[in-house]
Amino acid sequence: MKMIIVTTVEEYKKEVLKIFKKAGIESFSGSDIDGYKSASPLLYTSSWFPSERGGAASNLFFSFCTEDKVTEVFRLLEEFNRESETTNPIRAVELPVQRTI
Repeated sequence: MKMIIVTTVEEYKKEVLKIFKKAGIESFSGSDIDGYKSASPLLYTSSWFPSERGGAASNLFFSFCTEDKVTEVFRLLEEFNRESETTNPIRAVELPVQRTI
């Protein structure tokens, strides 16, 4: 068994859901998150409203699934990222699962 974690900007949320469906992943969890890239400290302090959130609307999905489904998700994500003209590709990691209950 494997765990897959996928992060994306809000703009590509529907694409990730389509990719999960194509790969046969029917059970997964998701959450809205704020995404950040490294920025100079000057940018953080120069805001008119420094208490406002400055992250990009993003999503995190994860699923426990078989290795063949993870392989298919990675193939589909690589294809999507290759064909997309974006500075924010969809990112994914695969983790081995040692034990489950």
